[in-house]
Amino acid sequence: MTIRVLIAEDQALVRAGLKGIVGTAPDLQVVGEASTGSAAVELVAGVRPDVILMDIRMPGMDGLEATRIITASSSARVLVLTTFDLDEYVYAALRGGASGFLLKDCPPAELLTAIRVIATGEALLGPSITRRLIDEFVARPTDVRPTVHLPTITEREREVLLLVAEGLSNAEIAQRLYIEPGTAKTHVAHLLTKLNARDRVQLVILAFRSGLVSPGSKRSV
Repeated sequence: MTIRVLIAEDQALVRAGLKGIVGTAPDLQVVGEASTGSAAVELVAGVRPDVILMDIRMPGMDGLEATRIITASSSARVLVLTTFDLDEYVYAALRGGASGFLLKDCPPAELLTAIRVIATGEALLGPSITRRLIDEFVARPTDVRPTVHLPTITEREREVLLLVAEGLSNAEIAQRLYIEPGTAKTHVAHLLTKLNARDRVQLVILAFRSGLVSPGSKRSV
């Protein structure tokens, strides 16, 4: 299955570089390019991308607003590209529906892997990056104040959700709970459906915003 990629980046040279990197992978296809957020929004309906590489700082409509509109109106997943590690824009993008982020100076192979991971919805980027994001995310009071109510989930699903909120992968969850990786994956899939979450990033946010996990919680990593 070919993963359809839309590139939203205002710098032509950077956009060309990203297109060249994505073009090296036989399972990825660049289906559109945009230099502004508004152009990206307009292209989504026509080219139907699976993943959007989204720059944040663009003229006119920026990547944050474009991300909010796109994730609310389509099934496309947004991978934010940023120059700054864990800057304020990243958190705003995650709250707006982005599925993950990546630094622009990452190796090409890491970019390709990130696109594939985001397309599956199975992880942010990787457990270590997820944990770093969570550590920063939960330190912000406005992000952890209980503001949502979780629908009924089983006790096992609750255990899995807590481990997802730690940044654990399916394999690590399976090891922690002494279950098969496939069973862990199934529990995560059920959580995504029950909680109407786009991906694991939203599961993490819901875990904190529901009060299931708090900044002072003991989390083993």
